Amino acid sequence: MTLYEERERRTEWFKEARFGMFLHWGLYAIPARGEWVKSTEKITTKEYNKYFEEFDPVRYNPREWAKCAKEAGMKYAVLTTKHHDGFCLFDSAYTDYKSTNTKCRRDLVSEYVEAFREEGIKIGFYYSLLDWHHPDYPHYGDRQHPMRDNEEFKGVKHNWENYITYFHNQVRELLTNYGKIDLIWFDFSYDNEKLAGTEFEHMSGQTWRATELVTMMRKLQPDIIIDNRLGGDARKEDPDLHSGDFVSPECMMPSTGELDVLGRPVPWELCLTLNENWGYAKNKPWDYKTTENVLHMLVECVSKNGNMLINVGPNAKGEFPKDSLRILKEIGEWMRINGESIYGCGISDINKPEWGRYTQKGKMLYAHIYDRRVGAFRLEGLEGKLKKARILEDGAELKLVRPWNGAEYPEDAYVELDIAGLYDERDTVLELELL
Repeated sequence: MTLYEERERRTEWFKEARFGMFLHWGLYAIPARGEWVKSTEKITTKEYNKYFEEFDPVRYNPREWAKCAKEAGMKYAVLTTKHHDGFCLFDSAYTDYKSTNTKCRRDLVSEYVEAFREEGIKIGFYYSLLDWHHPDYPHYGDRQHPMRDNEEFKGVKHNWENYITYFHNQVRELLTNYGKIDLIWFDFSYDNEKLAGTEFEHMSGQTWRATELVTMMRKLQPDIIIDNRLGGDARKEDPDLHSGDFVSPECMMPSTGELDVLGRPVPWELCLTLNENWGYAKNKPWDYKTTENVLHMLVECVSKNGNMLINVGPNAKGEFPKDSLRILKEIGEWMRINGESIYGCGISDINKPEWGRYTQKGKMLYAHIYDRRVGAFRLEGLEGKLKKARILEDGAELKLVRPWNGAEYPEDAYVELDIAGLYDERDTVLELELL
């Protein structure tokens, strides 16, 4: 079996699920200015340590998180086990910089796994390749490190192999100590000028000893799926081992989905935030996306054979922000009655219409209507191709009609909508069974 064929087998559940929850959480929830605060404000490790001393999420209840994800219609979740600041939410044997050494004294990853697994949600781990706490991760001259411009670190030698061994060991822990893990989300490789104090031209691929890492991961968890941020090209005819199982565009919708060099679809997932930050920030309500906006992006992803991973940044106490809860509740209400047009669906054989989008699963074509237009509702190019039409929400019949003024469009089908507007102004879904 080729690597492409293996990837297709592993990602079957992923392409069925279509919708997941991203969870960015850590010490940065305390300053509440986003997960990059240590880098953007060039905070020293000594100064940042005050958040480690204070961290105590007394209202962390992952069962509430899992229930929220399930009610929103999400089928998998991805938690930041270690973000760029190096703080671990799990009880690693290779560092003291972990949640079990804070006031809370808890393995937060273990609790997350148990809670989400109980709700039938597949388990994903995020792990940052970067580490702004580890002494052997390059400081001065790195593009991202908080001390990148600090002259005190100029000329300092770092034992890169020591760091690589450290992070490989932590990945081994994550894939050994928590049962079956469905997905791992590495973040991230980047090109750079030659780093001061190292021999590396870029932070990507074999700089991470990526082939060795993935070989180890496949032995521990043969069915785990991996994102593409170790480096490599997932669009090659026969991708490299470390190229990953899916492409992960961030806050940027692909124009046509993702294809390899032979034109075959490549699994992909859009990750994006509900507000303007990944980690918790004291956002104003108007910084949040509307429910309609989120739903339209989810539908667009599916209509292009992709997934959507939407982020929640819990606060320092361990709770979801109330605006996140509101949006997720509204999404869940829509998914409860329209989820059939999302799960297991993908790109349609029918071109994108002007009034919205199509998703499709076999002979079932789903029309996502954002713009009602006037008169009988026109379905371009579908005359003689429809067996029946229903409102997906409640199964109500829609009559296939031929209006008097449709004579000049003989190739188009029409359904009769009884109202001038839409049943759901955000997205009314028609279930169209093809002949």
